[in-house]
Amino acid sequence: MAKINTLQDSFLAKLQALYDIENEIIKALPKMVEAASDPELKDALSSHLEETKEQAHRLEQAFEMLEEKPKKLKAEGVRGIIEDGKWVMDADAPDALKDAMLASAARYVEHYEMAGYMSAIEEASLLGYDDIAELLSDSLSEENAADDKLVSVMKDSMDESLTAVGASEEEE
Repeated sequence: MAKINTLQDSFLAKLQALYDIENEIIKALPKMVEAASDPELKDALSSHLEETKEQAHRLEQAFEMLEEKPKKLKAEGVRGIIEDGKWVMDADAPDALKDAMLASAARYVEHYEMAGYMSAIEEASLLGYDDIAELLSDSLSEENAADDKLVSVMKDSMDESLTAVGASEEEE
């Protein structure tokens, strides 16, 4: 682990961790798209995959602005969240319920990212890196929008799942 003596060091470490996080999500999202059955959820996850690629690119721009090479600092948290979400992808559950569970699992990732971006934005601002703070704010806005979309899809899937449960109980 690199020694961190200054806020600049801390900020650079946050950028490196965010870069690792985005790249891990780029690998995980296609599997979630494949596991989803709801077209709206598939679309939301696919769209967010493209946004995630752009977010990784923004981080590369931030490194360039700092005259640093893009580098990843392994963020174990995202790996744990992704690993926790794998059981959802493998779950034997009715489609609507599984889609709600997938949307919920994806929200865990979004909140983890949002926390990282919020911290990095604060440090960028304190260090006077307003251009970098703006880049990071663009990514944070996309993460918030993705979370909102996931909430909507999750609620729709839960409603569908509850309706299906009610219908099957009436048949008995």
